[in-house]
Amino acid sequence: MIYLDYQATTPLAPEAREAMLRWLGGPDSDGFGNPHSPHRMGRMAKAAIENAREKVAALFPSGGRIIFTSGATEAINLAIRGSGSVGSVAVSAIEHAAVLDTAEALGSRHILPVNGDGTCRSTKELPSDTRLVCVMQVNNEIGTIQPVSDWQRKAHAAGALFLCDAVQAYGKLPVASADMIAISAHKFHGPKGIGALWVRDGIDLTEVQTGGGQEFGLRSGTLSPALVAGMGAAAALAAERMADDAAHVDALWLRARELFADWTLNGSADARWHGNLNIRRDGLDVARLMSDCRDVMFSAGSACASGSGRTSHVLKAIGLSDAQAKNSIRLGFGRYTTLEHIEEAARLINAAAEAQGL
Repeated sequence: MIYLDYQATTPLAPEAREAMLRWLGGPDSDGFGNPHSPHRMGRMAKAAIENAREKVAALFPSGGRIIFTSGATEAINLAIRGSGSVGSVAVSAIEHAAVLDTAEALGSRHILPVNGDGTCRSTKELPSDTRLVCVMQVNNEIGTIQPVSDWQRKAHAAGALFLCDAVQAYGKLPVASADMIAISAHKFHGPKGIGALWVRDGIDLTEVQTGGGQEFGLRSGTLSPALVAGMGAAAALAAERMADDAAHVDALWLRARELFADWTLNGSADARWHGNLNIRRDGLDVARLMSDCRDVMFSAGSACASGSGRTSHVLKAIGLSDAQAKNSIRLGFGRYTTLEHIEEAARLINAAAEAQGL
């Protein structure tokens, strides 16, 4: 099989897997201690977590703290719900559902429009009651890179905080400056089930999930040393390989663009992470295409909304019709993708599309 769905999840790095094994801990091991226990095994587990915390923090701006969560969705909920309840939340039209739905649930959401190239560059003033602005760094469906520094300045000028969903950027690009930043380990070759919220020093949040208050009194629940260690190892590896990974992805992008020259690109080709190729062909039956190319793992849209039957809100936000959005596919590639993978996938996908008379 050929895996081209890196926006949904990434393969676990061998180095991350190795780091996790020590802390999975069987009955004859000393690695299964609760990191919140005061005894020796607990202190060992806590030390592993703090070591990983430093590795994860190394890719963030200075002057903040890492709060481990179960993933980016929980981190985003903590940021939006924990940062206040008075005022509106301004969100870009192409945010992940974790942002859009959480802001809507609070009852005061303002949508920031995007341009046809998939970038959010609104020049309109923010509503006067805006307390929080949310703009992601890299879009998960079309890969466009957002002008987040501009939005942070605009948020601060309006007296609001700025939250950035950096799930698709962390470990691949320098992380944008923000007041709060959400990430998820399985998007940069770490394990599933662990993420983090970075919070700038001086910003006070209220707890959203009550209980033992293990993470700075803000996030209750026993942390998994194995998951945290895996995340830390993946972060350290990403820091070490960032330039090489980016060069590899750029090479794959250039070849993929040649191989899919007859397809229309969705979103900007320039303001974009090149590990995301979202393309369309008029009249394409994507369900049939995926069935005919069952050995190629790619997406018809965001994995988080798969099976919902809904048209991609991201593709509609950039001006595509329902038909055009449903004629689109997303190919995602990265560190462990080879040129041969791209070429074989293109051969299979193009042949299947041609079999539809396209």
